[in-house]
Amino acid sequence: MRRRTATTAVALVLALGLAACTAEPEAVGEVSVQGEAGNAPELVYETPLVVTEPTVEVLAEGDGPALVDGGPVLVDYYAEDGSDGSLVGETYSSEPKPYLLSAEALGVAIHDALRGRTVGSRILHLVPPEGDRSGPTVAVYDILPTRAAGEPVEVREGLPEVTLADDGEPEIAVPETAPPEDLVVQPLLRGNGPQVQAGQVIIVQYKGVMWSDGTVFDSSWGPGELPTPFPIGVGSVLPGWDLGLVEQTVGSQVMLVVPPNLGFGAGDTELAEETLVFVVDILAARGGPTEVES
Repeated sequence: MRRRTATTAVALVLALGLAACTAEPEAVGEVSVQGEAGNAPELVYETPLVVTEPTVEVLAEGDGPALVDGGPVLVDYYAEDGSDGSLVGETYSSEPKPYLLSAEALGVAIHDALRGRTVGSRILHLVPPEGDRSGPTVAVYDILPTRAAGEPVEVREGLPEVTLADDGEPEIAVPETAPPEDLVVQPLLRGNGPQVQAGQVIIVQYKGVMWSDGTVFDSSWGPGELPTPFPIGVGSVLPGWDLGLVEQTVGSQVMLVVPPNLGFGAGDTELAEETLVFVVDILAARGGPTEVES
């Protein structure tokens, strides 16, 4: 988890996608898109589909902030080969993918399709054959939030103070008092998404500081950084994260004050005795019990 370096997004070869709301089919040219929020879209068209030039259509416009060039974008995607309707790739059965919004990271066509779009939007993208591809690509991109957006929660006294920058990055001011001895789980924003279940993969933005002096030791925020996936509730991250984030809701921002016995442990000589403060934005949760039960 700690000391992450800037992540370089691998260029997408064909497409990306999010679960927006399309109760009724939306048609662009010869393609109709059907599907409900949270599920892969169904694409209806006659094959072989002929696409002679790139086409971008906003099927549902989100009310979130506009994407910023060079900033993070989190997407679900679903893509088919228009020549025969075969699946090229999708993320709905795994987890959404974070990328930097740049032509280098996404490819020129996808970058141009997404730039300036707003969070919550669903985009249909038709791309003519190019390179080694003999058929056109039919892709749906669903743009997810890259910051928490829940209802504010009153914070108990004596905890670190958190302020947010315009892009959502938290600044954490630690009080000059002794740290609590037990794990503290303090929601700051309460999202209205589903509860996180043990065994899922969560996609998060986070920042961690030391209680002793407020030094930032790890963060997914900043230039070149991206939201990060973590398995939760299965012992793959800090015990304090497993205990504190399971049953929180997607869309929430949660402060965790993690005592040394629930932190990195003796294997990390620098942080072994530190009480750690994390602010975690829960952007998505996939897989695990939720998927199995459905």
